[in-house]
Amino acid sequence: MAHYPFRIVNVFTRGREVLSGNPLCVFEDGAALDTATMQALALQFNLSETTFIVPSSVAHARVRIFTPRYEMPFAGHPTLGTAHVLRALRPGLDELQLETGAGCVAVRAKRDHWTLTAPTAAWRETGVTPAQLAAGLGLREADIAERPLWVKAGREQLIVPLNSADAVRRAAPRPEALAQLHSEDGAAMAYVFAQLGAGSILARFFFPQGRIWLEDPATGSATANLGGWCLAMRRALPLEFEIAQGEATGRRSQLRLRVSAEGRIEVGGEVIEIGTGSVQLN
Repeated sequence: MAHYPFRIVNVFTRGREVLSGNPLCVFEDGAALDTATMQALALQFNLSETTFIVPSSVAHARVRIFTPRYEMPFAGHPTLGTAHVLRALRPGLDELQLETGAGCVAVRAKRDHWTLTAPTAAWRETGVTPAQLAAGLGLREADIAERPLWVKAGREQLIVPLNSADAVRRAAPRPEALAQLHSEDGAAMAYVFAQLGAGSILARFFFPQGRIWLEDPATGSATANLGGWCLAMRRALPLEFEIAQGEATGRRSQLRLRVSAEGRIEVGGEVIEIGTGSVQLN
């Protein structure tokens, strides 16, 4: 009987509230596990993502990221949460490189606040009208602000600027409409946001799981893509935002976005470990 230890962490917690943020299961050593078993374990835990630390020849470790249904090349909160666990296993490792399906990602910590440097961003037009997009989000065309774009700073997602916090809160995706919008890997998803003040944003992220649509309490990859959107829109640099997410899910989260004067995108937040355990497999 083989035992595989894991840790449960919450990433992008709000004010260090233990049960805020986005939960993540991290398996400390996945070297002996095949892909099918990793996928089955991700379904067993049924969190938005489960990660597995495996050896890497080009970084401190490789991280494999699974939703309950498929493996992802990159995601923000799994990257930061896995880095936090890796430091617990190797004390003093406050700066590290993690190998992901999107390349090596640099991560650094200041106590329990972790920051990643996202891959270089690219973007493209949505291919639909604002009216079509608004209908898919259950909104009015007037709620759409500026240019929605597909952005990829690790994983491509649809970034949709809205005119107000009220519009963000009213968003109610219509699966049959949004299913017509596909990222480069065939996924339909949308990140909506509104700027509340000079350095404050309210955001929500919607994604499908099977035949239903879910909402994520905190989405690091989409926050990185928001940084790419700011670059596409030629925002003045450097810029920084505090991003509130998860309000509608009951898991309030806080994320930080910084885009440097050189266009480097950084996403950060607090990580808290809340439990440990092990799985026994034959």
